[in-house]
Amino acid sequence: MIPLKEILLFALAAFILVLSPGPNMIYLITRTISQGRKAGFISLLGVIAGFLFHIIMVALGLTAILFAIPMAYTLLKTLGVIYLLFLAYKAISPVTGSIFQASINMPVDKPVKLFTIGFLTNVLNPKMAVFYLSFFPQFIKPQNGSIITQSFQLGLTQMFISLTVNTIIIMTASKLSAFFIGAPFWVKIQKWFVATVLTTLAVKMALARSK
Repeated sequence: MIPLKEILLFALAAFILVLSPGPNMIYLITRTISQGRKAGFISLLGVIAGFLFHIIMVALGLTAILFAIPMAYTLLKTLGVIYLLFLAYKAISPVTGSIFQASINMPVDKPVKLFTIGFLTNVLNPKMAVFYLSFFPQFIKPQNGSIITQSFQLGLTQMFISLTVNTIIIMTASKLSAFFIGAPFWVKIQKWFVATVLTTLAVKMALARSK
């Protein structure tokens, strides 16, 4: 088992990570505002499942292989960039309507779709794989026991912190829905802001290099 002191240090790094704006945070906030608190929590379950995917990849050593093969990393990164650009387009599309717009008349997505999008938003974000691959080796030591056990210990710690912080974010965002419903001007600003942030993240992801 990893010593408590090192777990707390890792927890601090994980806390800073979850507070930094990214695809996961934006998706949860906008989904909560557009479809309510329940939709936000279902989406959060998908995001958490995505974390579990990354943890398993790291624990089994697959992430290291992924980043050791340039083409594999490029494929994952490309899928992530395309997905972010798609979300940015949907945010301002006049035809399909914004998936982020707060509206009582907006069709409610089924739980399966909410969960799946949350899952893909996390899985297709190389930032998370880079985080796990960069931080895990600093805290995992052979003398502390099974490598796989330590990997899951760190991963579950990160998942708990993300779940806690994002729960607070969802609870806060849901209170903003009434404001956006009654303020179409701010809805338009919010749509373009979200699209801009998503596009910026896509560009940043596209320029990122394999470590």
